[in-house]
Amino acid sequence: MYALVIVDIAHESVDRLFTYRIPEGMGIVRGMRVKAPFGPRVKEGYVLEISEHTDYDPAKIKDLIGPIEDYPALLPPLIDLAKEIAHDTHCPLAEALRLMLPAEMRGGRIKVKTETVCRLLIQGEELQKALADCKNARRRRLLLEMLSDGKYWPLREISPLVRDARAGLKDLCERGYAELIEREILRSPYPDTLLQAPDPILTPEQEDVLNDLLPAVTRGSGAFLLHGVTGSGKSEVFIRAVRRCLSLGKGAIVLVPEIVLTPQMVTWFRVRFGDVAAVLHSRLSAGERFDEWRRIRHGEARVVIGARSAVFAPVEKLGLIVVDEEHEQSYQSEHFPQYDAREIAHSRVKREGAALVLASATPSILSFARMERGDYTLLEMRKRVHQRPLPEVTVCDMREELRLGNKGIFSQTLLEKLDQCIRSGQQAMLFINRRGYAQFVNCRSCGKPVRCSNCDVSMTYHETDHSLHCHWCGLRIPMPDSCPSCGSKYIRACGVGTQRVEQEIKKRYPDVGVIRMDNDTTAGKDGHAKLLSRFRAREAQVLVGTQMIAKGLDFPEVTLVGAVLADTSLNMPDYRAPERTFQLLTQVAGRAGRADKNGQVVIQTYMPDHYAIETAAAQDYRAFYQEEFARRKRSLYPPFTMMARLLCTAQNEEVAQAVSREIYKKLDAFVGSRLKLRRRVLFMRQDDAPIKYLRGYYRAQVLVKLLEHDESREALKFMQEITDQEWPCSVQLEINPASMA
Repeated sequence: MYALVIVDIAHESVDRLFTYRIPEGMGIVRGMRVKAPFGPRVKEGYVLEISEHTDYDPAKIKDLIGPIEDYPALLPPLIDLAKEIAHDTHCPLAEALRLMLPAEMRGGRIKVKTETVCRLLIQGEELQKALADCKNARRRRLLLEMLSDGKYWPLREISPLVRDARAGLKDLCERGYAELIEREILRSPYPDTLLQAPDPILTPEQEDVLNDLLPAVTRGSGAFLLHGVTGSGKSEVFIRAVRRCLSLGKGAIVLVPEIVLTPQMVTWFRVRFGDVAAVLHSRLSAGERFDEWRRIRHGEARVVIGARSAVFAPVEKLGLIVVDEEHEQSYQSEHFPQYDAREIAHSRVKREGAALVLASATPSILSFARMERGDYTLLEMRKRVHQRPLPEVTVCDMREELRLGNKGIFSQTLLEKLDQCIRSGQQAMLFINRRGYAQFVNCRSCGKPVRCSNCDVSMTYHETDHSLHCHWCGLRIPMPDSCPSCGSKYIRACGVGTQRVEQEIKKRYPDVGVIRMDNDTTAGKDGHAKLLSRFRAREAQVLVGTQMIAKGLDFPEVTLVGAVLADTSLNMPDYRAPERTFQLLTQVAGRAGRADKNGQVVIQTYMPDHYAIETAAAQDYRAFYQEEFARRKRSLYPPFTMMARLLCTAQNEEVAQAVSREIYKKLDAFVGSRLKLRRRVLFMRQDDAPIKYLRGYYRAQVLVKLLEHDESREALKFMQEITDQEWPCSVQLEINPASMA
């Protein structure tokens, strides 16, 4: 028997199957990871096929060294999925296969964790006789009594109770009374065992949605777009659909966009399903991630909750994938090989016979357009549970506040409502999508901001350490006493960030607890969960945060939400800026009034007449969609076109520019030679990337806008071929990238 192996080397020169002989008696099956001789070295690899025959000379074929695990790490559907990713992204198959496994499994960087346990081998009369023989051996008698229940006792539990326990246990083993063994223990990311919770009563809308969804789960097909207002009970729909999967002997994957939402979703599922739910995300320790992955692979956990990469979880007999908050751009990976978890989910359900649910209160323009085209079935939930009203939204024109002499960061309306909220003992959330204290530090003499030496961006002032931070590369420098450009002493911090909002709230309410949530305060494994637990336990009345507090979170005591500067995302140089602004404001507004008390929302803006602000205030998704869809059609933006760019990155500016110019010439010649294709390419441009210098590398690009048409695929294929060529710098193809920076 022969194994066809992909060696775990991500390079085009070895991107093919290598044939190895399977030694007699070595149990090798498709999907196993193996060790194999590769030249003078021993390399890891993946068995993709097993064959009885080979076209090679058997005398020249080397033997496999052996399997790394005693089970196939890769399921057949995931092998096929990796092949699809490798084909679509033009990456080596080994690179795509790595997506399917915890990174620490490669190279043996993580091991199964074990502990020493002891169990008594004698009972009844034998045990009584042994106890009777212990008149002068107190330690032996104590150990026999302790172990008399016949269960395995961990050595770590015995040692604090019995002096020199290991020697005593060794004595018991030598007498044949007990056995000491190494037993595997799982590293669990869950702090406590939760009590099972009863099912809530479904609303009529939830029942209607489930009447359409559950038959699709049962038959193993169907793609749905679940559009439900914030607080309408979408999570309960997920739970009931997952329960149907489990009753059919199938598994499910539930994706959430932010790590901050994962603990909450995991808690909801674990109180309903117990240990059958597992979690996968990047904040787990390497050991926890490895053990959770193995629980899923061995079928002990049938429900997976996690962020983007959990879409590759090794769930056998997959019955359902749910993508919660499907509009979030975090589902799009910008690391090579690039993938969109929503597209991967769609591919998996079609391949494995499962149902797909994309859910959001603010669906992406692309998903809603696909629904209208017939790709998805629309499910709607227009009302909150228990007939709770949507929050009352007030839009404050900050231009008018300034005209009336208010130069502070809070409008008079927001301050009045904050006063009322604090006095009544309720909680408030203040949202501003910028961390730090001030957005930038500016010189009043020359007008130049202080820029990062590694990136072509302004640095952000952080009051906590009196330093300037680059939020792109992580560089920190002390706050300068003078302008680095002209030497002037007249420099000042400008703009507003989460630290400034936190400071202003503490000044106004010195006796009120305030919690700030941003990337600076949530570092560490349980950073998000600890802060949210404190807020839920009412250790603070005010939560200040970036977009990580804007969606999915459910706090019954929050009755007021303030969007401190709603224009932040609206002013981004991106065609999706209105969409992201509408989504953020609608989502953050939905955090208010989710229990018995009515909610209030204050949106502070310098652009109150913008349709994204107006429709978010009205919580009217369809009105926004119609306006934005019409704008995209007029301006020929996706979904009517595709934005593609070839990004060239080099440590030398001239190299990046030269490569991008050469690529432009090749692409221009290719398009010019094809009459039909010329009609599909709307423009091509070669220039610097919007952020020209990032993390110590210069960036140049060739930007292309193409009509969404089958003939345009020819140009994309040619661009992918360009990236595969040898260049003196890195060249990456991005299609509709999450960020145009």
